[in-house]
Amino acid sequence: MNFIWATRGRLWGFRFLDNGGYADPLPIYDAAFARAGDEPTTCHRAGDMVALRFLDPEDRRDASGRVIPHEFVLFGWLATRVRTVDDGIAAVWPLAADRYAAEWDRGDSGGFA
Repeated sequence: MNFIWATRGRLWGFRFLDNGGYADPLPIYDAAFARAGDEPTTCHRAGDMVALRFLDPEDRRDASGRVIPHEFVLFGWLATRVRTVDDGIAAVWPLAADRYAAEWDRGDSGGFA
């Protein structure tokens, strides 16, 4: 995939569902989101990466009732295509939606794809 993806599920806490091919995606994730702010949605270019955050398009919530955020670091063709949150949802969510639908209600996520 051309992204790193971090989110949480109904019963599991914030973790990476896709590592983008990195053994440790956290430093790349941190670099991409360092200046993205903490608004519920954002699309922030960081060099050749894009930090993208949006709320779950299907309004799924965790066990505490909080809407679930999805945070992606986009690379390559995805990063060149995405300029807004709406662009990001249109380009990225179709690539992630089925996996998330299968994972979000599990007691523990399956981890890296």
